[in-house]
Amino acid sequence: MAENQKKHTEEERQEIIRQVMYILQNTYDPEIPVDIYSLGLIYEMDVDENLNVKILMTLTAPNCPVADDLLMGIYEQLAGIKNVGTVDVNLTFDPPWTQDMMTEEAKLELGLL
Repeated sequence: MAENQKKHTEEERQEIIRQVMYILQNTYDPEIPVDIYSLGLIYEMDVDENLNVKILMTLTAPNCPVADDLLMGIYEQLAGIKNVGTVDVNLTFDPPWTQDMMTEEAKLELGLL
């Protein structure tokens, strides 16, 4: 192991996971008053043993006018977490997002139940 690489504890990793989840659950789609996590836009979230963060997400529509700003905002917030390694926020439309991916609470909030 290189001298500048610190071995991180599982406790440190879990703390990063908590902070990542907090950010995702407090980032709102600007057109829908529900957070991106509850909307089901987060397909994968991973924090590895080196505290690198990977997010695979989608948008409610491929032509979302605020896509770049939303992705950059998420990236900047995640990169600002103390001790986090690299941050990758990737966008996919496979599978396409549907309302079925939303939590029950999000559906209730939007009057879909």
